[in-house]
Amino acid sequence: MERIPPGTDEVAPLRELGAVIDSIDFAAAGRWMHEFIRELYPICRSITGDGLRATLRAIAHQVPLEIREVPSGTSVFDWTVPKEWNIREAWVKDPSGRKVIDFARSNLQVVNYSVPVHTTMPLADLRSHLHTLPDRPDWIPYRTSYYRETWGFCLPHRELAELQEGDYEVLIDASLRDGALSYGELVLPGRRGEEILLSCHACHPSLANDNLSGIAVTTQLARLLTGIRREYTYRFLWIPGTIGAITWLALNEANASRVAHGLVVACVGDPGRFHYKKTRRGDATIDRAVVQALRDLGWDLEVRGFSPYGYDERQYGSPGFNLAVGSLTRTPHGRYPEYHTSADDLELVRGSALAESLRAYLEVFRILEEDRCYLNRNPKCEPQLGKRGLYRAIGGLADAGRQELAMLWVLNQSDGTHSLLEIAERSGLPFPAIVQAARTLRNHDLLEEAPRRGEA
Repeated sequence: MERIPPGTDEVAPLRELGAVIDSIDFAAAGRWMHEFIRELYPICRSITGDGLRATLRAIAHQVPLEIREVPSGTSVFDWTVPKEWNIREAWVKDPSGRKVIDFARSNLQVVNYSVPVHTTMPLADLRSHLHTLPDRPDWIPYRTSYYRETWGFCLPHRELAELQEGDYEVLIDASLRDGALSYGELVLPGRRGEEILLSCHACHPSLANDNLSGIAVTTQLARLLTGIRREYTYRFLWIPGTIGAITWLALNEANASRVAHGLVVACVGDPGRFHYKKTRRGDATIDRAVVQALRDLGWDLEVRGFSPYGYDERQYGSPGFNLAVGSLTRTPHGRYPEYHTSADDLELVRGSALAESLRAYLEVFRILEEDRCYLNRNPKCEPQLGKRGLYRAIGGLADAGRQELAMLWVLNQSDGTHSLLEIAERSGLPFPAIVQAARTLRNHDLLEEAPRRGEA
């Protein structure tokens, strides 16, 4: 697969994020992301092992991430890095010798992290190791046994109902031994040491929306953000779910407080409406920036409160860290019928949905990058804008114009304590209009940037 998405130019160095957003061919970017998902889809990933490494290497072909290895047995807070799991072959043969379940057909057919086994048993005994979805008889479920040594297979319920009595030969040619947990990390330094964290789990096998859509969008984001003038430092993590975030936090405990804003990226390829799960704090800047960005885009957004159940936002938001990390998705995990089944496939994710998700994330970053507090240099009454060429010559019109209204709002609120995001929220005007008004006023010596205050 080529490194640069087709139809997208190389990002020129030192461009502002807004200019980059305006130049992106989002349709082409969506097609590229879908093709990247197609490339990664066949790989059997897990929380450790060669499938995870192969996925990280594919991402590394697109962006210069570092692949880190943490040995099995490493203590990470109350957890331990598990043994490494790799699988080569797995199947079940019926009494006639026909393979009725085959890992080669779908890597979901084996319970992820199954221990090795080679035995023969009657169907009555085998049934306890078989998993189906009776209400979705043609779909294969996704099941795991990360922290309990057992084995099993998954298959369509319709096929289970067709199995005949008799002895079945079972093979899982896998290894579970000391090795390492792998994860990918990319840091793009900014003018400030404070960080925006993008975290994506990269451990699921052939599941297109829950896993691969997040990988595709974060990879595209990393490529686009590489060549811009950055206010914040951006840290990208492609990690195994739960244990990966815990491991990263354990190894980076001293520096985790640098994360000022963060988002967990998953389930961003289906055509459903956008959903945002708030940070543990509930009123962090990232919470407000997401709402403002989606409002400015005119896209439907459902906002949900924080919950300690879900993806890795619950690790970053644990009380010992309390990082401002939320999660922006399309349809959330568990709320679309294809979730954790073979129906979460290449047809479920859409290039157009991926492109919209990319745009949404970029607009959030635009707000974070451009948010400032200003001081009105002429704070006693409203300055005369007309003599500066900033106001229409004829007064008294019913509609003074959005940009003129934006200038009035910025002038009125710029006392050094109200940020541009706060002004956009209070005025109901789009954030880009507020930013443009502030730039215009600053260019006419009516504003000056106020000293920075601590991030929410």
